[in-house]
Parts: sequence; C-alpha cells; structure tokens
Amino acid sequence: MVFTKELERAAASVEQRLGALLAPDAAAPGSGSRLAEAMRYSTLGGGKRVRALLGYAAGEFSRADPAVVDAVAAAVEMIH
Repeated sequence: MVFTKELERAAASVEQRLGALLAPDAAAPGSGSRLAEAMRYSTLGGGKRVRALLGYAAGEFSRADPAVVDAVAAAVEMIH
C-alpha cells in the first residue's frame, strides 16, 4: 500500500532528524541533564508520525526544500 510506504518513509526521515537534534552532545551545555534525557525519551519514543507525513506531503506539493521540510516535520513532532 502506498500510504503505508510513505508513512514509513516519513517516520524514518523525521526520526533521523529528531535523533540528530536531540543527540546527547558533550559540547552542548546541559545536554546530559535530566530535562534533555526526558526530551529524548518523550520525543524519540516512536509513534506513527502522521503529522510528519502531512508535513512531507505539503512540502512535496509546494516543492519546498527537503532540508526545510525535515526541520518543519521535526518541529511539529516536538511540539506535539
């Protein structure tokens, strides 16, 4: 099914972007804090990522820069 494949692709893309944004980084102050750990736990806990799929679909429709769409999809998932 096309929807399932697109959902999987969107989920993989946004998971990669979220992982990079929330990666524990020794150079970043506070990245090992309990708050940072809680953010990673709640955001990287998985899920269907339908919101991200909608963002990617809108980006494809509007021919937006894929890097910008990745950032928007990650932001939407973080806000949720």
